[in-house]
Amino acid sequence: MNDNTQAPQRIKPTVLDYDDICKVAPFFKGKEKLVNKVLHWLSVDKANDFNSRNMGLPGHEFSHNLLTELNADIKISNSQVLDNMPDGPFITVSNHPFGALDGVTLIDIVGSRRPDFKVMVNMILNNIGGLNSSFIAVDALASNDPAKRAVSVKGITDAMRHVKQGHPLGFFPAGAVSKLGWNLRIQDREWQPSVIRIIQKLKVPVIPIYFHGHNSWIFILLGMIDWRLRTLRLPGEVFRKGNNKFRVSVGNVISPEEMAQYSTPEELGVFLKEQTYKLRKWQQ
Repeated sequence: MNDNTQAPQRIKPTVLDYDDICKVAPFFKGKEKLVNKVLHWLSVDKANDFNSRNMGLPGHEFSHNLLTELNADIKISNSQVLDNMPDGPFITVSNHPFGALDGVTLIDIVGSRRPDFKVMVNMILNNIGGLNSSFIAVDALASNDPAKRAVSVKGITDAMRHVKQGHPLGFFPAGAVSKLGWNLRIQDREWQPSVIRIIQKLKVPVIPIYFHGHNSWIFILLGMIDWRLRTLRLPGEVFRKGNNKFRVSVGNVISPEEMAQYSTPEELGVFLKEQTYKLRKWQQ
């Protein structure tokens, strides 16, 4: 028996509700009608409804059902890499243009082929209870809150154990959704050295995966005002993309030997990011 087996985590039927808002902003206590109106305007009620109807499914089935409900048309370049993934452990690295939909899509396209695939995400995305089975949560903001730091330490430990036990793992090394840069292009912030150090230690093949597109300009502008406003907008960004076509480009497998040429996390991070971002030039 595996000594690491844990009791199943209780899945919360809502992604975000009145009680969650009051914990973050006590000002809203006693204003439940107002909060519910705002959550409706932000399409959070749609996310809550979907989560409650599908939360008992495995992560890759949950993701597939959401994309089906959105009528999302996923077009994958170089999909033969996914069809011939290594049998043992490997890692995927991806840009993070959507903040939620890219994680959902990643779990669908990789998890449908390897159901043991998990993705390291920030604590905010971990609110999607139906995907808890496919998520390993950390605090991407490196909070000084001891409880949040404990979650991150546990997440890193769980991630390394997951790979060492022969399973695949996905990273969004930026640790946050892409934003508007000084060059007026929407792109990831610096890929975090803490993530790259984990990849260096694990010494397994890496598959770069690039998600084409970005969120609405409303989302981008909200992020320039306050990251919390941007976060509240995430469910709306997911559901506004219904009936759309999405392009995903998959790079060739990068071997541990090739990565060993880069001695520091900074050098390896630059290399992996370049290998991922060069995929944006690929055409269907």
